[in-house]
Amino acid sequence: MAKHQFQTEVNQLLQLMIHSLYSNKEIFLRELISNASDALDKLNMLHLTDEAFKGIEFDPRIDIRIDKDAKTLTVSDTGIGMNDEDLVANLGTIAKSGTKAFLENLSGDAKKDSQLIGQFGVGFYSAFMVADNIEVLTKKAGEDQAYKWVSAGDGEFEIEKAEKEGHGTEITLHIKDEENEFLDPWRIENIVKKYSNHIPFPIFMEKEEFIPAKKDDDGNEIEPERTEKKIEQINKASALWTLPKSEISDEDYKEFYSSIAHDSSEPLAWIHHKAEGAIEYTTLFYIPSKAPMDLYRVDYQPGIKLYINRVFITDDDKELMPTWLRFLRGIIDSADLPLNVSREILQSNPVMAKIRNASVKKVLSELAKMKKNDPDKYETFYKEFGNVIKEGLYSDFANREKILELLKFHTLNSEEPVDLETFLKNVDEEKKEIYYITGKMSLQMLKNSPQLEKFKAKGIDVLILNEEIDTIVFPMVTEYKEYKFVNVTDAKLEDSEEEKKKEEELSKEYKGLLTELKEALGDRVKAVEVTTELRESPVRLKIDKDDPNYMMAQMMQQMGQAGEVPPITPILQVNPEHEILKKLKDSGDQNLINDAAFVLLDEAKLYEGMELDDMPEFLMRLNRVMEKAL
Repeated sequence: MAKHQFQTEVNQLLQLMIHSLYSNKEIFLRELISNASDALDKLNMLHLTDEAFKGIEFDPRIDIRIDKDAKTLTVSDTGIGMNDEDLVANLGTIAKSGTKAFLENLSGDAKKDSQLIGQFGVGFYSAFMVADNIEVLTKKAGEDQAYKWVSAGDGEFEIEKAEKEGHGTEITLHIKDEENEFLDPWRIENIVKKYSNHIPFPIFMEKEEFIPAKKDDDGNEIEPERTEKKIEQINKASALWTLPKSEISDEDYKEFYSSIAHDSSEPLAWIHHKAEGAIEYTTLFYIPSKAPMDLYRVDYQPGIKLYINRVFITDDDKELMPTWLRFLRGIIDSADLPLNVSREILQSNPVMAKIRNASVKKVLSELAKMKKNDPDKYETFYKEFGNVIKEGLYSDFANREKILELLKFHTLNSEEPVDLETFLKNVDEEKKEIYYITGKMSLQMLKNSPQLEKFKAKGIDVLILNEEIDTIVFPMVTEYKEYKFVNVTDAKLEDSEEEKKKEEELSKEYKGLLTELKEALGDRVKAVEVTTELRESPVRLKIDKDDPNYMMAQMMQQMGQAGEVPPITPILQVNPEHEILKKLKDSGDQNLINDAAFVLLDEAKLYEGMELDDMPEFLMRLNRVMEKAL
């Protein structure tokens, strides 16, 4: 018998399970049955498509046995089974993305948050909530050797060779004294009906049936009352997505979601669609009420299962739906794909491409209906997934307008986020320009950016895009219908002849100070110039759009390589009507002008959300300027 240590993350998770921090303990059975169903799915596919498995006897079923005397609950299946390497990989480690970060965030009261742990999907290890020892007897289909895995959840597990008739897996839980409710057949049957009714394979359980006494016509007892044991199927075993919607209750939909998504919270919504015509397929997509923990990880786990004529094909193909809809959980089932389809064929198959494109449009259509008809539910959705669907603006040009219509924006003139339709009501219908500003800073700081002062003065509303994803995707968004998206730094707001003349005069008046500021700053800035667009701030930065580095940055950003671009030297623009600039112009103090030049440049950088090159030096210069002012 070989001893093994659990992976560190498994040990942490086991501590949560063993100490019963998750209140909804009954989900352990849902997880074990779901794993058994997956094992049956995998062997079913191989049995139909792989010559090496076609000769294997395959009777797909899941069995549950209770032994009250031995205090054991056993869940067995006739699925693919495992060998010793599979046991180490599947029961000794957690491959789920983001597990480590998730466990590190579970501290204090958060550890008692059943919704948080339920969202994680605790899988096989949840059985340690109700069992103090677990044995797994398994034999992989097509192999001769069986193996037994044993653990008390104490940081290690043992694997030894064993004997087993037939392929599949048998999991025996030695139930804790305080968890005897899970040795009650009625309780177990109700849990199965609650979470696993629509597992597409039959679940059988041995039950005791009461047989009343038999009596003759005179009332004399012929046979005494007794109980007989019989094995019964306790679930419907119907592929829920294949049923007419009229026959499926909301509870059915919710139960099925819990089994395929491993999520104890209810789904926010679901979309069940059957397409008939040139291509026939059925989709059942769920929108979770909470974002999966690996939503923003590159190695996220996709949530869509592909079936062909109800035969499971894959659940780990990220190409089934676009990445910006990766929060979806559910099923795609088609009769128009070959059973032996490979991943490479799947990605280039025209039938799959049509199903995917039509499914994306269906999801967008349903989200638009939710936004219109159920604003509160949509608000919940947008809070969890709004930033994810923005990614579609970058990667899905064909659906860009529909995605834009789903978004909600903070704006310069509104207190609450608004959609694009609402924002456009106040856009100049002659210019048809949608102005926006992006920046990796707080909403309030971005609203107070010097770049917006002229817009405020003219009463022009601006989209305030302060999420990191906005800085990536919105430079790629150029238009919506007949409207143009224009960054505020590129906006050409008309100046009156009087304003133009005034700027020319001020440039001449400040020529000497501008020269001194540029000499002090050297090559840190491309130029120092006057602007009349500022109203309250003394300075702001401007990027020269003709700078070769800027044009290179735009190209590299489109290729996803923005970090490799050389820095762009900005232009420092000053507000000649600000008291600071007026006093500097008249000061004649070169040391003060030198210090003020650097302080003003750093202030302009801070307005833009940039980090300062030398914070101590900035503070020393600021202190010297303040000393002279006091």
